[in-house]
Amino acid sequence: MPFAWTRSGTIPRTGTIRRGDGLLKAIVVLATVVCVDSADRLAAGPPEGVAESKDGPGEKPVDFAHQIVPILRAHCVACHGGDEAKGGFSIDTRESFLDGGMADPGSPDFSHFLTLVVSRDPDLMMPPPEKDRVPAADAALLRRWVQEGMAWEAGFQFGEPGYEPPLRPRRVALPPAVDGRTHPIDRLIDGAGVPASEPADDATFLRRASLDLVGLLPTADQAEAFLADPSPDKRERLVDDLLAREIDYADHWLTFWNDLLRNDYAGTGFITKGRTQISGWLYRALRENKPYDAMVRELVAPADDGSAGFINGIEWRGTVSAGQTLPIQFSQSVSQSLLGINMKCASCHDSFIDRWTLADAYGLAAIYSEKPLELYRCDQPTGRMAGPAWPFPEIGQVDGDAPRDERLRQLGDLLTHPENGRVPRTIVNRLWAQLMGRGIVHPLDAMQTEPWNADLLDWLAADFQDHGYDLKRTLRLIATSEAYRSRSLRLESDAPLPEAGSAVPLVKRLTAEHFVDAVWQLTGTAPVEYDAPVDRRPAPEDEPAEPAEPMTRAALLASDALMRSLGRPNRDQIVTSRPSEVSTLEALDLNTSEALVANLRVGAERMLAASPQPSDLVDDLFLSALTRRPTEEERALIGDYLGPAPDADALTDVMWALLMKPEFLLIR
Repeated sequence: MPFAWTRSGTIPRTGTIRRGDGLLKAIVVLATVVCVDSADRLAAGPPEGVAESKDGPGEKPVDFAHQIVPILRAHCVACHGGDEAKGGFSIDTRESFLDGGMADPGSPDFSHFLTLVVSRDPDLMMPPPEKDRVPAADAALLRRWVQEGMAWEAGFQFGEPGYEPPLRPRRVALPPAVDGRTHPIDRLIDGAGVPASEPADDATFLRRASLDLVGLLPTADQAEAFLADPSPDKRERLVDDLLAREIDYADHWLTFWNDLLRNDYAGTGFITKGRTQISGWLYRALRENKPYDAMVRELVAPADDGSAGFINGIEWRGTVSAGQTLPIQFSQSVSQSLLGINMKCASCHDSFIDRWTLADAYGLAAIYSEKPLELYRCDQPTGRMAGPAWPFPEIGQVDGDAPRDERLRQLGDLLTHPENGRVPRTIVNRLWAQLMGRGIVHPLDAMQTEPWNADLLDWLAADFQDHGYDLKRTLRLIATSEAYRSRSLRLESDAPLPEAGSAVPLVKRLTAEHFVDAVWQLTGTAPVEYDAPVDRRPAPEDEPAEPAEPMTRAALLASDALMRSLGRPNRDQIVTSRPSEVSTLEALDLNTSEALVANLRVGAERMLAASPQPSDLVDDLFLSALTRRPTEEERALIGDYLGPAPDADALTDVMWALLMKPEFLLIR
């Protein structure tokens, strides 16, 4: 494994290793360099259909919905789509396509169906000789599609979907407790026949819960106290203590909600004043634990400018397509964020992937629109006008003749109607995915998909409604279950997820904000200023005599190059799940970021000033970064490298090596 420099940057980049080969040994033993080791990259694999584009400069990726679906419908679906699977080969879903062994994403030369498409042999060619051939240009598109990874719209299938989720709430009776597992979530999982998993150890649970609930590593002192505590209820108390940390909770969950509500502090639209942020309103809502139904109503029908940025979207400069107008953005944002519905496809034409139509998308858009709204199909006017309407009229409808503000208020009431179980199901599914690594319904924005455990989803959603739409209460329910406290499941990137894979936590990557916060926490290098216009002062009753300014968090800052390479989105679009695989850019940045090295060096100098003894340094560093003490082998290796009189350069290298370990980069 060749190395050209240490993380401290103190050696000429010629391959020379300082202190003999000590650094090389430390990095090989302690760190798995993310760009080399793929086995530990991540748990759940890439999002369905996502692959790095291999197009040439300026060439757009193949459009699955508009370019690939028509080809497959015209030439393949009759024999291999829907209920048809001639020769045992079905292309109904991406999964069935790949299960047939006829396609290998990223490898067109090993995708046999492409060979059959271009074959001239009457015994092999597909479609068979009596049917029309696939035109050469279309065959080339299919090849490019495979080369790019066979992107597939989440939830799409060629046949008629066989599942329609209920709209109204469904209150489920809890099954009997098994083996003393009395928590409602565990009873529902046990009732589904899913075997119980072994519990995670205390250190793993402490680190997992801290990162999941407040986004920070437990300190060395917190780790020692928790690990030494013999109380049987210490895990429940930990969850309660974490959720009570009002500012830490709000700082952390701001990332989730910013992604979901397309909120940011800089970027597209802010320079031209064509976009406004909702940060102040959102942060107050998180600090106060505002009921989710109140949040929904204030987002959809804002009483002032504080929350209006969500429905107002981005006013793009110049001429835009019909799918980028403010009313259509409103339709897409409300549908995706609050209902788990993909209206983007239906905003152009009747959806290929579910039952939503162009009229559905425009009906929702017309609720927002200040003027009559003409339907555009594939960016062409149809001559038909849209009337304000929402897609679930069985529990009520918007008055199309009412003024715009009244229409929005009526929509907010319908979204939070006692008979609307769709909104609660969507948000509790998102919360489950945040803590467990995968939703009960997957993908998260395809809530028409059948859940792996409908009773669990419906019970959580009804409980959420019945207890005042309390977000923290639902997070507590999940985090105190034995399911969440179980040992995590790690999958290789190409391994299929077990049917009940979200019944135990999946190993998750640290988010960009997690990683940056952890570096600042370990090194004391967090900036003083931040970009989010929020009030982080302690509540008056909690304010100490000399209030300490809480550490600035990455969620409060505009994105920078490192955070973008670590997967933070630009939020021009709603984002409900982040990439799960390591990118080449991320690997390079973690190896070469001068800012990261500078922060680690400052941290090393501070640690040396506080505790210059190598044994104390190593113990404190491991407890702070990994929530455990080092093994004897690790202690000896690092002690040998640091020597009897450690310097900042050597300690910087050790800190970098620890931060590159999968044990640090993953939430297990």
